[in-house]
Amino acid sequence: MKIRSIVAGGEDLQLTRPYSISYKTVTHVENVVVKVELENGITGVGTANPSKYVVGRDISDTLTALNEAALQPFTGKDIRTFYSLLKMVHDRFSDQAGAAAALDIALHDAFTQWLGVPLVSFLGQSINTLPTSITIGIKNVEDTIAEAREYFGRGFRVLKVKLGGGAGTDVERLVKLREVFGDKVVIRVDANQDYSPEQFRQFCQQTGSLDLELIEQPMPAHAVDEMRQLPSEIRRLVAADESLVGPRDAFRLASPPAACGIFNIKLMKCGGVQPALRIAAIAEQAGIELMWGCNDESIVSISAALHAAFSSPSTRYLDLDGSLDLARDIVEGGFVLKDGYMTLTDRPGLGVRLL
Repeated sequence: MKIRSIVAGGEDLQLTRPYSISYKTVTHVENVVVKVELENGITGVGTANPSKYVVGRDISDTLTALNEAALQPFTGKDIRTFYSLLKMVHDRFSDQAGAAAALDIALHDAFTQWLGVPLVSFLGQSINTLPTSITIGIKNVEDTIAEAREYFGRGFRVLKVKLGGGAGTDVERLVKLREVFGDKVVIRVDANQDYSPEQFRQFCQQTGSLDLELIEQPMPAHAVDEMRQLPSEIRRLVAADESLVGPRDAFRLASPPAACGIFNIKLMKCGGVQPALRIAAIAEQAGIELMWGCNDESIVSISAALHAAFSSPSTRYLDLDGSLDLARDIVEGGFVLKDGYMTLTDRPGLGVRLL
């Protein structure tokens, strides 16, 4: 079954509300969309929204990389040579995480649609459902509590709080959240590299009684050696995000003594499902737990991440809320979200339908 055509373009998906993290405020969202059409009419779809801050490439770079000449060599290839096609993708776009991710996801979708099975079934399902966290950006205490109440009312019980308002304000917000909600919610935090090693140690001392589930990327991405020097009880709570781009980073972080207890895998960092599963395999061997995260992404790539997450035995945490604040999308389906829990459908491929 040959590939008839591959096309790439951009889509403005917009946001229902802006939000702030430690290094930027996000007001709108664009995604790159790749469509792989087979001779029998099956269309596999992939999307991407890489972060230039993390991987050095943005939407514009991704669209440039996915030009007609770059995609032409894939046309006419047989989808049954699936792994050879993935090798082509990751060889040709090794320095373009967004382009690699969009193509990788589209090929996984097309191939497993052709097989007639959900992607997770092809990969080997280990998990059926997990709750996702939903993110509260950097804001004052009053607005933090108001947004948390909204999410609680919508059924979410895992809150991820973005830090970066200053250590005092960060702690104040978390203390108030615990006062208001008690043990009715799980609280995890994301500092986006905002703390120095000393600031982070102080933060841990000040929040030790708050029962934080995990602490995502508290220190700069390059500070891996400093992370190794943290006490083991702190390191086990640390989820590496910006420090973990691809499999090579996973090896470095996992080398004893492990610099963290959790890997945050994002398809937009590593370049798609295949490299994500390589990171997951390293984590499993090293005894490191997995968290699956995202940027502001279409249901397409969120679904792809969920399929990969549920095929990985070391998956413990989901942070796949990246499509929930989009004003529009290009597909429907993919997964079911109920009371904060994510479950895949039994549809072939990613389980999405183009609108």
